[in-house]
Amino acid sequence: MRMNHPDKGESGFGVYVHWPFCMAKCPYCDFNSHVRHQPVDQPRFAAAFAREMATMRQRTGQRTVSSIFLGGGTPSLMQPETVASILNEIGRNWHVPDDIEITLEANPTSVEADRFRGYRAAGVNRVSLGVQALNDPDLRRLGRMHSVDEALIAIGLAREIFPRLSFDLIYARPEQTIEAWRDELARAISYAADHLSLYQLTIEEGTPFYNLWKAGKLITPDGDHAAALYAETQDVTARHGLPAYEISNHAAPGAESQHNLVYWRYGEYVGVGPGAHGRFIENGTRAVTITERHPETWVQKVEAVGHGVVEEEFLNGEQEGDEFLLMGLRLVEGIDLARYERLTGHSVKESKVISLAEQGLIEYIGNSRIRTTPEGAIVLNAVIADLAA
Repeated sequence: MRMNHPDKGESGFGVYVHWPFCMAKCPYCDFNSHVRHQPVDQPRFAAAFAREMATMRQRTGQRTVSSIFLGGGTPSLMQPETVASILNEIGRNWHVPDDIEITLEANPTSVEADRFRGYRAAGVNRVSLGVQALNDPDLRRLGRMHSVDEALIAIGLAREIFPRLSFDLIYARPEQTIEAWRDELARAISYAADHLSLYQLTIEEGTPFYNLWKAGKLITPDGDHAAALYAETQDVTARHGLPAYEISNHAAPGAESQHNLVYWRYGEYVGVGPGAHGRFIENGTRAVTITERHPETWVQKVEAVGHGVVEEEFLNGEQEGDEFLLMGLRLVEGIDLARYERLTGHSVKESKVISLAEQGLIEYIGNSRIRTTPEGAIVLNAVIADLAA
């Protein structure tokens, strides 16, 4: 094991907490989310979060947290007391500076003003809303339980109560034209505060959408049309002051998601809760942890042994280098090749970089930084595979 890891503390230390419950399962979703028709025992889950955090604290040692993210599932189904309990436990285990970003994901259907004010009082200072579309027919097609009017009410409430707001939209939807997306995106920007997450619809195996797509009953845009929609997205957001800083994320300068930057800059993070992933440096080596996905099984495991980790590995330098490329080349700021060399012990082959640059897929920024071009971002996986080979 490497006792002095070259990366420790370099790109932040985040805490991710996964709340796995939803009111309904969306037909495109392959996230770890579960519907329960009986009330969830929130105090029991809060106690389990606390227990798993204490175990993780033993593994990470004392660290300074740079961001906290409550994701799901639908964390806005939590009572404010549950959120307060989670945030208090994070503060008991690690050092949490006063001014860090604390994000909670919310769905418009689960928004209540009193609950939002409770989250704000608990310490949440940024909300990420799962809006997904700004027309009712597409919301119904996506299996969403809210209307456009409900989404706009939620956006208004969030802007009123929280210092920072982001919301998600899904594009490249069936039969979506460039003109319709341009108008919808401009409308979204008029409601947005300072951050938008804009994801192309992907058909994931094991979802209802996959079965429809396989049967020919769901037609998604072909590659050229999807690329045109992506290019339009970049153009419209940049013209309105929310340029891309990552392939799917757009922000006013200074309003980037600090927690997601921990991931993309290949920082460290602890994952707590059912199905959560973590990556942190332990005894000089980067540990990867994955917890039990099924919520009630996770709770039982935590109560029995103090954590719900069911998969674990320690990465070697080559694996870290591959992950560093995979995450960092999503960012407009690109990556530092010197850091890749520190992680792996060898440099990226210069001939590969030159070849990709000549093809117009990557470009140099300064002496040792590279980033993908807009053309390279569309074929990112191929660029990464070439560099890592």
